[in-house]
Amino acid sequence: MVSRAKDSHTTNRVIRVPDDDWDELGKKVGARNRAHTLRAFIAWYLRRPGAELPSRPE
Repeated sequence: MVSRAKDSHTTNRVIRVPDDDWDELGKKVGARNRAHTLRAFIAWYLRRPGAELPSRPE
């Protein structure tokens, strides 16, 4: 079963990411921007019109 927060939100997905990678991603993009960055990467990877590869931090 997949949970949904509200009808206006997308379905929650579970992915496995090593803790060290998850923590470092949060430090680089901000803890509240992980989902945005991952969605942008997926859109770029799937060649969605107008999608751009997220910029990488220094």
